[in-house]
Amino acid sequence: MSDDTSQERREIPHDRRMLEALVCPVTQGVLTYDAERQELISQAAHLAFPIRNGIPIMLIDEARKLD
Repeated sequence: MSDDTSQERREIPHDRRMLEALVCPVTQGVLTYDAERQELISQAAHLAFPIRNGIPIMLIDEARKLD
């Protein structure tokens, strides 16, 4: 396996159905997936939860505040 292929897999190994099943830990509301930034967005809570190595980090302390 080439380095390019393994790098691609580290960036996008998540399952779309798994992402759709997740809810915001603050509001229990719907999350929107931002593929470019690799984040799950909670418009209601004004937070963006990172996805690192294909794993959604659903900790409030790790979320980025949206302006």
